[in-house]
Amino acid sequence: MSSFIQNLSHNWQILKKNRFAVVGGAVMLVLISIAVFAPLVSPFDPNQLDSLRRLKAPQLPHLFGTDRFGRDVLSQVIYGTRVSLTAGILSSLLATVLGTVIGVIAGYYKRFDNLIMRVMDGLMAFPSILLAIAIMAALGPRLANVIVALGVVYTPRTARICRSVVLVTRELGYVEAARAAGAKNFRILYKHILPNCLQAVAVQATFVFAYAILAEAALSFLGVGVPPDIPSWGAIISEGRNYMRIAPWLTLSPGLVIMLAVLGLNLLGDGLRDMLDPQLRR
Repeated sequence: MSSFIQNLSHNWQILKKNRFAVVGGAVMLVLISIAVFAPLVSPFDPNQLDSLRRLKAPQLPHLFGTDRFGRDVLSQVIYGTRVSLTAGILSSLLATVLGTVIGVIAGYYKRFDNLIMRVMDGLMAFPSILLAIAIMAALGPRLANVIVALGVVYTPRTARICRSVVLVTRELGYVEAARAAGAKNFRILYKHILPNCLQAVAVQATFVFAYAILAEAALSFLGVGVPPDIPSWGAIISEGRNYMRIAPWLTLSPGLVIMLAVLGLNLLGDGLRDMLDPQLRR
């Protein structure tokens, strides 16, 4: 237990030295806090209509302005944070779990490698957004279906990375020694193979998170994401594109938040890579 705490403290010291990673982590912490406490920090109900304040420019009390129905854009963006982060976190988790399992099986069991990876190559042959649209067309516009669609779309990326690590690790001396000592395959995978995959998988998960936020916004922008009654960054941009000349704040506000979230995740992912890379640690 003491060694684990020391290792965790050492990793934290390395991460703190990377200022960009600290900035990225702070940005994500702020966004997650906004998503969790949205009812407390939102100044208005995101679906509250006010026909007398249609398309008002940013001013008090509407800091991000209002849309064509008089709804407060800031409140919509705040509640849209919940949708985007939920979709990003859960789809990233789903892609990480599925990709790790598939990659470990494909990399360790040679007889399954060719079949599994050809299926993964087939999924990667489609553009991510088109494949997600096809899955959403079959499942219907719901947040849970968005998570499933994005999880399936980004599984091949994690699977290929995990498989490449397994292909190298399974030939190492200590794995051969464990196999010669009579260790079962499950124990070898759990004790010796999987821990070596966690570094690459953890870093990839942060990038998948960022990809998922962009993809969810794109799906909502195209009208195949979450239902229209649920505030979403992509839906706000889609509605505001018809009013860009007279109400540019409708697209600028959620667009800047999306950019900030993706930038924060990429900075955090780079910091995790530096922290977990043994060569960079030295």
